[in-house]
Amino acid sequence: MSWRTAALLLLALAPTPALAQAYQCTAPRRFDPPRAVQPDGEVRRVPVARYILAASWSPEYCRRPQDKGTMQCSGQNGRFGFVLHGLWPEAANGPPPQWCSLTPRPSPQVIRGNLCMTPVPWLIEHEWAKHGSCMARTPEAYYRSSAALWRSLRWPDADRLSRQDGLTVGDLRRAFLERNPHWRAEQVKVQLSQAGWLREIHLCYGRDFMPAACDRQDRGVPDSAPLKIWRGL
Repeated sequence: MSWRTAALLLLALAPTPALAQAYQCTAPRRFDPPRAVQPDGEVRRVPVARYILAASWSPEYCRRPQDKGTMQCSGQNGRFGFVLHGLWPEAANGPPPQWCSLTPRPSPQVIRGNLCMTPVPWLIEHEWAKHGSCMARTPEAYYRSSAALWRSLRWPDADRLSRQDGLTVGDLRRAFLERNPHWRAEQVKVQLSQAGWLREIHLCYGRDFMPAACDRQDRGVPDSAPLKIWRGL
């Protein structure tokens, strides 16, 4: 099965609403178009063996004072829980593919159409150029695949979990698995800040876009680790 076929199948089977991860969201009619991105590393064209979907916990990101006025953090266009950081192709061994092409650039229509999933215009362009260009021919195809996977997921109520005494990473992982019973623990990685606050959940997929075990060398934080979740909403 090709990645295009798998993505279309996931899109057809995905439950609605597609943007359920946002507490609320209205894409802005106008936004400042992002500047063309510049590579921050070498071009690396290697075969794709698997994928990672990275979902950020938005309130943690929005703790930074410099981000308070952005679409993601201002509250003017929506309030966000988990948001899509990116869909990343991985290699079988060694460093992942990256920066395969800077063109074509995402159109304003593509950017606006994905702002309730990834509410940062420049990040939409960056993720396409660094990661998406190594797995799809166009930004439209890349974000169709990203959206298909995103829509197939149901995220736990991290706000409610944050109020739980003695919260651990295992509690969060189990909450995700309860909402997504076709996933297993070894396919879900949790990323924390150095101070132990939730930053991201990484989901591992095989070449066929089906859930797969994460790399044994990098399975994130263990279940026993204490966890803090910043609400800030």
